[in-house]
Parts: sequence; C-alpha cells; structure tokens
Amino acid sequence: MIKNVTVLGAGTMGHGIAHVFARHGCKVSLYEPFDAVRLSAPEKIREELQFMVDEDYISKEDMENAIANITIYDNLEEAAKNADYAIEACPEKMELKQELFGKLDKICPPHTVFATNTSSLKLSEMIQYLPEERQKRCMVSHWYNPAYLLPIAELSKFGNMDEDVFNEVYELYVRCEKKPVRVLKDITGMVANRLLHAQAREAFHLVEIGAATAEDVDQALKYGPCFRNATTGMLEVSDMGGLDVWLAGEDNMLPALDNSDKACDAMRNLVAEGNLGIKTGKGFFEYPEEKRGQIQMDFYRRLIVQLKASKNYD
Repeated sequence: MIKNVTVLGAGTMGHGIAHVFARHGCKVSLYEPFDAVRLSAPEKIREELQFMVDEDYISKEDMENAIANITIYDNLEEAAKNADYAIEACPEKMELKQELFGKLDKICPPHTVFATNTSSLKLSEMIQYLPEERQKRCMVSHWYNPAYLLPIAELSKFGNMDEDVFNEVYELYVRCEKKPVRVLKDITGMVANRLLHAQAREAFHLVEIGAATAEDVDQALKYGPCFRNATTGMLEVSDMGGLDVWLAGEDNMLPALDNSDKACDAMRNLVAEGNLGIKTGKGFFEYPEEKRGQIQMDFYRRLIVQLKASKNYD
C-alpha cells in the first residue's frame, strides 16, 4: 500500500494535490525549490482546508490532521528518499521534467512510482532516458484545477506498467475519493482536456460569429448540456436518447460545426490586447477589481456544492 507520497512543486496544482493525499492519511513530502512559492504554501493549504471546513465538507479535526501529515522541503533528496509515489507538478517544460525524473531515479527506492501531472507532454518522451526497470513504474496522473475540488484523476495505462503496480496507484486514488479515469493511449490532452477543448472551440466560435453573446453561450452550456452531463456521461446520454436519433443528429450537425485547428481570433485578439480574464479584470466578461475576490470564492462555492452532490451520482 502506498503510504509515503512526495509532491514536487507547491504552486497552482502541487499544494492542492498535497493536501488531498494528506487528508486521506498519506504522509506527504512537498518539495518546492523557490522560496516565495514554498513559503506561501502553508497559508494556501490552510486557507483551502479552512474553506472546506466552513462549507461543512470536512471537520476541523480533518483539517488539522491533514496539515500535520505534510512536511515541506527545499531539499529534493530529503523530500523524495522515502517516497512510495512521487508526482511532479512542475511547469510544462519537457527538459525540466526529464531532468527532475533523472534526479529522482538516483534518490528514490526501486519501488517508487513516478507520476507526472502533465496532460500535454508525452510520457514516452519524458521517461526515455530512465533505466528500463524504472520506466515500468512511470505514469501520467493528471489532476484538474482546483485539485482539491475536482474529483477527476486521469491515470495512464499505456502498457509500460505491470498491472499490479497500476492497480496499487488506482486504489490510492480511490482511497482519496478521486474518480480515476483509465487512459489507454499516450495521446495529447489525455481524455478530459480533449473533451473540454472540443466543447470550448465551438463555444468560442459561436461568440466570434455573433451567433450569441458570451453570456448566452455560457447560459446555454450551464443549463443545457453541462447541466445534464454533470450527472450523466455523454455516451450514456446518447444511449438514453437513442443511437438512431443521435446518428441522424451527428450527420446533420457535424458539417456545420467549427473545425479550426488553432485558437479563434476572438480569443487571440483579447490576449493581444492584454485582456486575459479575471486576473487582468477583463476577458469575455468584465471583473471590477473590488469584486474579483468574491467572484473567485463564488466559483469555488459552486464547485463544492457540485462536489457534495456528486456523492449521489453513482
């Protein structure tokens, strides 16, 4: 059983991944080489756990136990030397991840499973310089942001790992109340991001051609397809609606949908103008500075309501 987890990187994803494992009884070593990020991690972790307490998702005792299970390091060897499972959540740079895995191979015990949180880089390329035996214990373990509120975890099952090793990791994620998705091919974007970007491409396109406002495109998604898909998957919805009906619909609709192989000009223009979304105050929508914090918290509250509801989906 995996008991000792090392998380490499305490930034946007890493600190959240760390406290999920810690909340479910793992001893977590959180490694971060950059002082500013490392020193801010304890406060971020406590704030997120306190939010879960305030929303009646976990108890105060759960929070304190999770915090007690996390040790933060600036020394890679100290952080990784006892790891059963080591997951990196570093910037999406292939050379950086290759270098990190090379160092870990010299530090970690032979049984340690190496995982990457990437969804856009090829695992086969990332681990190509590792010894053959170590490659058999490497995988993608892709989390969605925010890591502590989104239940999904995509786990690669590309054929390089023994079945018992994969199953050990799968059971770890089940223990942590995640919903693991087995990804069988080393494809860009794994599964969830490919589905996400297929939907996003059409949403952006509809705004760009003036078919609907940004507000109404989001309204259509929230109270139409996404409302239904929150409880019932796309393929199950198709079965329930009748595959003959869906076949006719696909044949009629697909020729009319956007099939661009690059981001739409509407988004490209916003970025060129420096309108990057909530962090700059404007994107498809406007975010007054005095309201940004509340808007962000409302987003997290909607997610935790959904997380609670998802307990009844199975």
